[in-house]
Amino acid sequence: MSQARSQIINSVVSDGYPRDLIGYGQIPPQVAWPHGARIAVQFVINYEEGGENCILEGDPASEAFLSDVINATPRVGLRHMSLESLYEYGSRAGLWRLHRLFGEFGIPATVFAVGRAIEQNPDALEAMLESNWEIASHGYRWIDYQSVTPDVERAHIRRAIEIHKSMIGCEPAGWYIGRDTAWTRSILLEEAKPLYDSDSYADDLPYWVPGAGKPHLIVPYTLDSNDMRFLTAQGFNSGDQFFTYLKDSFDVLYAEGLDTPKMMSIGLHCRISGRPGRLMALKRFIQYVLAQPDVWVCRRDEIARHWTENHPCR
Repeated sequence: MSQARSQIINSVVSDGYPRDLIGYGQIPPQVAWPHGARIAVQFVINYEEGGENCILEGDPASEAFLSDVINATPRVGLRHMSLESLYEYGSRAGLWRLHRLFGEFGIPATVFAVGRAIEQNPDALEAMLESNWEIASHGYRWIDYQSVTPDVERAHIRRAIEIHKSMIGCEPAGWYIGRDTAWTRSILLEEAKPLYDSDSYADDLPYWVPGAGKPHLIVPYTLDSNDMRFLTAQGFNSGDQFFTYLKDSFDVLYAEGLDTPKMMSIGLHCRISGRPGRLMALKRFIQYVLAQPDVWVCRRDEIARHWTENHPCR
């Protein structure tokens, strides 16, 4: 690290500014992924179905986020039957289509699992565990935590831990709340013992932040190499666009990996990529990745453990 950069970082830290706009700078760390891999590729399956906003769960309004009902609005005090059924497609059909695809190619995955969702579908959780997928926590509910108090968010984190322990037998190693707040991480570190969390999109590599008395590891996630862009403005309108974007992202990171190995996350949702018209693009990308040498396809907790052992916070 240059003297100038060190002085800048020390100045920022001493001023108490809570953001890090510098990161690794021009010289990323020399990463040594297992088997000399140039890139660590990690597939995330978000399992949210049954944990979204619904008045049946005591919420004030229906869900309006991330479904094929584009530009949906919350229906206060009412159920949104069409949107509910789109979420149900994810748990009834989409999950199993993704499960078969990943099983066909022996691909490991990390599941960002909403506690209420797996609570309502134990068969889905059993299949994930039998496939040796990592079950990370996606919080207790798939809601926007900006709309609740910190006390409610704390109670939800505690409830998510309880469900994880009762259904899986341990605390989750990883966390991703998704629609988080400025206080989410501090509450999490007070209530849980995470190996890592992924509530950041700030880098192509894991990095350390101050934690509760010790450094805390961030394994960044992605919103661009993510099937959610099928359902957002200026997003993907066909599987070909999804495949091309994933391939281009992989190719850039893979080329950089000759000198400075990187990580690539791919975000998936059962109700999105689990649709027949979108699955084939994902299959083509998996085949492309597996055809390249020096690629480590892994779970998120494997990346976190490797980083902790080989790149500890200095």
